[in-house]
Amino acid sequence: MIGLALLTLAQTMPLVAAPDPAPAARSPIDWTALPPLPYRRAPQPTASMIAFVSSEIHRNECPRPMPVDGHTRLQIDVAVLIGEDRLVRATIPRAIGCPVVEQYGAGLVVSFARGNLMPQFVSGGGWYRASLQFDWTE
Repeated sequence: MIGLALLTLAQTMPLVAAPDPAPAARSPIDWTALPPLPYRRAPQPTASMIAFVSSEIHRNECPRPMPVDGHTRLQIDVAVLIGEDRLVRATIPRAIGCPVVEQYGAGLVVSFARGNLMPQFVSGGGWYRASLQFDWTE
């Protein structure tokens, strides 16, 4: 009897639409305004770094860049704060929908910057943009 009453109640209740998802948040960082991080030697991801990024994108079902001519290219941008001592003090990766790869890229930027910045072009207390390119065949 109770089951029949609940079923009747459920059938007479109006359906309520789920609320719209929150709009995509815009980044507070103006990426185009950040000067490029002045490396002495431009970093080149190694084959093992590229393999890691590729495998994490597949393993975590991250959004995949469209292959072009058999190559998949992924760019990771990272905002980098250089301290008064001209060392990296903070990194903020640009969201690409794959947190593992974003954080990996931010960590690589810290490593690549260590002892590899041109001091005459780095202002302490300033923000810069570092971009890493990962390119692999599918």
